[in-house]
Amino acid sequence: MPLALYRKYRPKKFADLVGHEYLIEIFKNATKRNKLAHAYLFYGSRGTGKTTLARLVAKVANCQSQESLTREGEACGKCPACQEIDSGRAMDIIELDAASNRGIDEMRNLRESVKLSPSSLRKKIFIIDEAHMLTKEANNALLKTLEEPPEHAILILATTEYEKIPATISSRAQKFHFKKISIGEIIKKLKIICRKEKLEAKDDALELISAAAEGSLRDAESLLDQLSSLG
Repeated sequence: MPLALYRKYRPKKFADLVGHEYLIEIFKNATKRNKLAHAYLFYGSRGTGKTTLARLVAKVANCQSQESLTREGEACGKCPACQEIDSGRAMDIIELDAASNRGIDEMRNLRESVKLSPSSLRKKIFIIDEAHMLTKEANNALLKTLEEPPEHAILILATTEYEKIPATISSRAQKFHFKKISIGEIIKKLKIICRKEKLEAKDDALELISAAAEGSLRDAESLLDQLSSLG
């Protein structure tokens, strides 16, 4: 079964991230200086790249090419660690959907997992999506982890509802806002996909798709995928 377009064309490096130039600059500089934080909070509209950037942070935190990291501020994409992460096989990259794993038991399990050293990578990365869905008890358990994070762990929280994140949690993480992607930037990315997929699409059609996506690149790519299957 062919990969969905939004998965197939998910950015493999910071420079591929659409519409977030200032974020790219910040994370490239942090990578070059080996100054990645132990906790991040990514917030903003859905489909704007929060989870994608979290995975890119996981790559630069574990890339084995020191030259690529210090010179480019990017993961090399070629070393065993990068390939393991790109393929989704990395056991030390733990993604948790808080919408369905929102209780204290899950956070206690996470706390125990955080304490354990990585199995094969340099850093263990925990990505908690829909973090605003965590219960009060789960947030209290998470707080203890954020207060005393081990050297080998990075926690990244992602949410579409920043106002629901407790101040005690948000104050212990570096915060980054993901704005909606502009129609022009979405069209540009869709044109690249059409060229690579050998799809014929009129500019008016791509503009309509981009407008309908309401700032979500993922939604635009999914809609393009659906329409392309209809010819």
